[in-house]
Amino acid sequence: MNNRFKWTIVGSSTCVVVLLLLAAKSGGAVAADDVYGHLKVYTEVLERIKLEYVEEPDMKSVTLGAINGLLESVDPFASYLNADQYRQYAKSEDTAKAGLGLVLAKRYGYVAVVDALPGSPADKANISTGDLIESINNVATRDMPLAYAEQLLRGDPNSKVDVTVLRLRNPDPQKMSLTRTAVPYPNVDAKLMPSEVGYLHVSSLAANRLNEVRTKLQDLKKQGAKYIVLDLRHCSTGEGETGVALANLFLDSGEITYLQGQKMAKQDFVAKSGDQVWNGPLIVITNRATAGPAEIAAGALLDNKRAQVVGERSYGDASLRKTIQMDDGGAVILSVAKYYSPSGKSIQDTGVVPTVQLAENDSTPELDQDGNPIPGTAPKNSEDNLLKRSIDLVTGKTTVARLMDDAGGPVIGGQQHPIIEKSPKQPEQQ
Repeated sequence: MNNRFKWTIVGSSTCVVVLLLLAAKSGGAVAADDVYGHLKVYTEVLERIKLEYVEEPDMKSVTLGAINGLLESVDPFASYLNADQYRQYAKSEDTAKAGLGLVLAKRYGYVAVVDALPGSPADKANISTGDLIESINNVATRDMPLAYAEQLLRGDPNSKVDVTVLRLRNPDPQKMSLTRTAVPYPNVDAKLMPSEVGYLHVSSLAANRLNEVRTKLQDLKKQGAKYIVLDLRHCSTGEGETGVALANLFLDSGEITYLQGQKMAKQDFVAKSGDQVWNGPLIVITNRATAGPAEIAAGALLDNKRAQVVGERSYGDASLRKTIQMDDGGAVILSVAKYYSPSGKSIQDTGVVPTVQLAENDSTPELDQDGNPIPGTAPKNSEDNLLKRSIDLVTGKTTVARLMDDAGGPVIGGQQHPIIEKSPKQPEQQ
């Protein structure tokens, strides 16, 4: 393991121990809902750091680190931006900028990759789901606000940006210089395959891609398709309501999802019968880079028993985020409501777990310490394993039980980073 990560984990664990000891010293454990009790412990820890740490600490950095750690613990997509950062962020949001084609979240205090858009500079550099961006232009992303990291990655077309990447396939940090470019959202791929199987690969639900999905689905029907395989691998962009509309293309009734938050009343999204385009046999494919609206659609089709889902557990990113301005001129970007599957599961917390859980290209990759497959460790295979299995399933050449038996049981696509040690008592990262 990289020494920097060892010390990061040791330091984090030490802080937790100090918090517990101080809470005990002040009169026992603090109740879970005692906000002021937790604030008292936090204030005392800050005071001890300021007075007793081996050297005088930068209290501004300590406080900002605590704020960002707090936000990440409740929402991996949240950010706190100070006044200067927020002004820069608001300005850059209004200006079209080039980038690397990365969809990002926070994991382990660092900026983590949800997905790299097909054909983007990041994709060409083989940056993939689960990789960590350790630094951007030599600025460490540890405790960096997610929105600020996204801003740093944007810039003028053809300009360079230096990043250091910790990859799932290689524990050694890799430095690379990438050229920013305007990355278009990928088009929908559709074709009629043997055995009258219509294949529909949706890599994005942004822009007008939903209309493209509808048109190509209708074309597949005209070409004589009797079965549809809806491939949602690496589909991580778009708005939540677009995922609702995608599911509705395959549903004529039933609940698709609902949106609910602490201060937001439950909002139900129900299928409209007139919007359905396909009512025949259907299989959905997902992987670890399936996120956002694609997860909403996959979860709805699975819970309504409209389709079997084959592949890996999706990433877990389906919420309504809001920018909340602060008194200091900064802002917090926070999820204020989450999308739930019809069965009542928070998609952001659990992702979508397929009926048949198989790793891409091979069912027996190397496993991490938790028994989850490590992407990139399976033997190279030019055949698309998930597509082949999905075609066999949708056409009736095999069954769910037989697929699971062939794979030796479900293979769960976990999110654990192999170069980050996890304490036995720490809950699994979703």
